[in-house]
Amino acid sequence: MIHLKQKTVQSDVATVYIAENGEGSPLEFVESVQPPIPQSEKWVLIISTLYGCPVKCRFCDAGQFYRGIVSLEDLLGQVDIMISNRYPDGIIPVPKFKIQLARMGEPALNPAVLDFLRVLPEKYTAPGLLPTLSTIAPASADRFFKDLIDIKQSIYAERFQMQFSIHTTDEKRRDWLIPIKKWSFSAIADYGADFYQEQGRKITLNFALAEGQPVDPDIMLKYFDPSIFLVKVTPVNPTARAKEHGLDSHVHRKATDYPVIDRMREAGYDVILSIGDWEENEIGSNCGQYITNYLKAEDKVDGYSYMLEVVGEK
Repeated sequence: MIHLKQKTVQSDVATVYIAENGEGSPLEFVESVQPPIPQSEKWVLIISTLYGCPVKCRFCDAGQFYRGIVSLEDLLGQVDIMISNRYPDGIIPVPKFKIQLARMGEPALNPAVLDFLRVLPEKYTAPGLLPTLSTIAPASADRFFKDLIDIKQSIYAERFQMQFSIHTTDEKRRDWLIPIKKWSFSAIADYGADFYQEQGRKITLNFALAEGQPVDPDIMLKYFDPSIFLVKVTPVNPTARAKEHGLDSHVHRKATDYPVIDRMREAGYDVILSIGDWEENEIGSNCGQYITNYLKAEDKVDGYSYMLEVVGEK
């Protein structure tokens, strides 16, 4: 069972929580909104599936430690903590209630994630429930992905959002960014064709665009059918790992014109530019930033004050 230890002071954008299990391993999870959409219409919970992450992506601070998989009880415990603050009766009337398996850890490395998805609709009354799973597609997780299709088709149908983290169309560069053995573009494309249901949600290809990372729509078209896949472009967040590896975001506050996005749209892809709110950088709600601060027992990292509120203390 996890126990809440710290959280950021409530923000109009996001609140980051830290909890520990009985062995003292920490978890980071987040609730967020998307202004100007009110929380009563769209509410997003982002939970961790591993205690840290063994993958060590070049731009993610969650890879700075790894202490194993999160149990089903602790997966549900993260959701319970956030729901109990707003809806203690377990009835969530929000029309779009997203639970993203996309915080710390690669979800396909944790079999308990499948059990979590099986029991989630039974645990809460949430007609707007929309689970989202974001993966780098580890090569060792073939059975996980096979079972995921069965769960999606039998329980969620079109109310499930699948996302593959791609980041670049240069497979050698992708191997450097995500340094474990993973599915090729061809394997992702084949799985996507099996996973996709007509009239359902398209499968997302996520590009956290760094300066100088190749993105070639012609290569994308060789593998990814625009009728099945859409593209989401996001910034590279200013994490310690990104700075260490010289990864500067191609998407930034002042830019409004992105030719690479224009080229992908011209190739036939639906493209979502998902910047979020820049306040997330200031409160440390990007993946792994806040827990790094927690583990170092500091209240400032890179000049950003995280405004800790210790649970149970004034």
